[in-house]
Amino acid sequence: MSHLKTAGFTFLPKLWFVDSGCVVFAFDLLTIALRKVNMSVPGGSLRCKPVFSTVASLDYNPLMELSFGLLGGLGIFLLGMKHMSDGMQAIAGSGLRRLISFVTNNRIMATIVGIVVTSVVQSSSVTTVMVVGFVNSGVMELSQAIGVIMGANIGTTITGWILVLKIGKYGMPLLGIATFFFLFSKSDRWRYWAMAFLGVGMVFVGLEFMKEACAFIKDLPQFESSFKVFTADTYVGVLKCALAGCLLTTLVQSSSATLGITISLASQGVIGYDTAAALVLGENVGTTITAFLASLGATSNARRAAYFHIIFNLIGVFWITLVFHWYIALIKTLFADDLIMGADGTYPNITAAIAATHTIFNVANTLLFLPFLPFFVRLLNRIVPSKGYKEKPRLTDLDMRLLETPLLAIEQSRKEIVKMSVGCTKMLHWLGELCEQNEIEQGLADKLLHREQVLDAVQDEIASHVTGLLANEIPHSVAVEARQQFRMADEYESISDYIVNIHKFDTRLRRDGEQFTANQKTGIKSLNQLSVDYLGLVNDALVARDPGVITKTESVSKRLGREIKQLRRNHLSDLSAGSMAPTVSVAYLAVLNAYSRVRDHAENVAGAVSGEK
Repeated sequence: MSHLKTAGFTFLPKLWFVDSGCVVFAFDLLTIALRKVNMSVPGGSLRCKPVFSTVASLDYNPLMELSFGLLGGLGIFLLGMKHMSDGMQAIAGSGLRRLISFVTNNRIMATIVGIVVTSVVQSSSVTTVMVVGFVNSGVMELSQAIGVIMGANIGTTITGWILVLKIGKYGMPLLGIATFFFLFSKSDRWRYWAMAFLGVGMVFVGLEFMKEACAFIKDLPQFESSFKVFTADTYVGVLKCALAGCLLTTLVQSSSATLGITISLASQGVIGYDTAAALVLGENVGTTITAFLASLGATSNARRAAYFHIIFNLIGVFWITLVFHWYIALIKTLFADDLIMGADGTYPNITAAIAATHTIFNVANTLLFLPFLPFFVRLLNRIVPSKGYKEKPRLTDLDMRLLETPLLAIEQSRKEIVKMSVGCTKMLHWLGELCEQNEIEQGLADKLLHREQVLDAVQDEIASHVTGLLANEIPHSVAVEARQQFRMADEYESISDYIVNIHKFDTRLRRDGEQFTANQKTGIKSLNQLSVDYLGLVNDALVARDPGVITKTESVSKRLGREIKQLRRNHLSDLSAGSMAPTVSVAYLAVLNAYSRVRDHAENVAGAVSGEK
């Protein structure tokens, strides 16, 4: 196999033999970069040709150029979108989490939140799936979700405007510089900024590869003629193009990827601007499949949210196709200079016109729908009627659909931890009532036991959710918080266990015909109230994310510890002074030990809230 030497470089395709006897080739990136470059060598001109077979080498024909360039470019483009999204989510941090809490029944505010969140996560599909998850878990109402979904359709158009930036030729150096920062920076924040810019670089590199690949369509008459079938010069032609865009988006599961392909075809002159605009309309419909799939098996409200996404886009595309030629004429008037053919026979500036087509359509569609939101809520309630039973199979509001957005998933599990803390406080109050009763109220006792079982199941669901979250690539801060949540869920579940144990000690003693002495009952009442006070302070710090919780709760914690020691000493003195039934003594010491363990676990929660490892 001969070497290729030019400009100081030596190119040799590398190959490795595997056990099965197959030969696997790995080609240098230089193969792709130089595939259209005629390189001067002694004695003539030579085009770079990769080797595809051990038997014979095949000429690199236009069909291969098209297939490999388009697939490779699309892969780089999609990976770049993911890196850009992950980086921007990590940079946004807690701001993105707070933003979701701003969603109210105000339809305009919900729409604005949808725009901003989608601009950050760079995917209307992710936002819509996230909204379906929130509605499914009961965190968000249907009217709120509808506003966010409409905003998501506007927010996703930011991708087109990013591609308008004139940095196509700088995509590769941007990628390289960002990679160095990503690999060697010690600061997490710098690393995630680098990841975002690395994604931007990959998006433009992928787009350039796709543009180059699409240029080969002109060398393939059969392909060029097939694309001429999709022309938006008639109403039927507009519908055909929209259907093609819909099917392509459904196939690749990304409207941004389809938009990139559309821009690549249009910039090379393979399709006209009218056809590109019709394809973009279809992409809005194709992206609804993701939310629809996410709604399968979800609650009725979640399905309503997904169905609204479909109805919103279908009606929007339908009415815009009726006025399509007037709409296109308006865009052509605004972007006449962008639609002019360049000296090389391409349309390098057409991206702005396509981005404007996408944005103006979604803004107009949202403005059209906003006044009718109450009507659509009623319509969706009729289309998907409520069921006569509880639809959620889980005890928590956790939804695995949100694992793709770690910052929101960790916020969702945090809310479940807060609910566990409230549950434990209620159990202490119920325990105090039961201990003071001469005859145990069975209904309240059953309620106490049931709550402990519920907290056991909730801990399991939180553990599963957090484990799934940690299995993904997530920011370091999210990973730290996830581990803290895992720890806190276990601590609260342990507190509930000891509360139930105290009740069982008391119940068993009563069943044996014995009871605690008056002094012991007074001591238990005092311990229970101190435990309520201490746990309440820790829970408040959890809600407020107060890192100074240990300092603020230290005095109550020490007072509770001293009280337990004093009661234990008093009990030993009572044993020396007179007779006491062994069962009473054992039960009382077990109760004191249980309160001590409640204190320890509450202290561990405080440590997790403060950030202790």
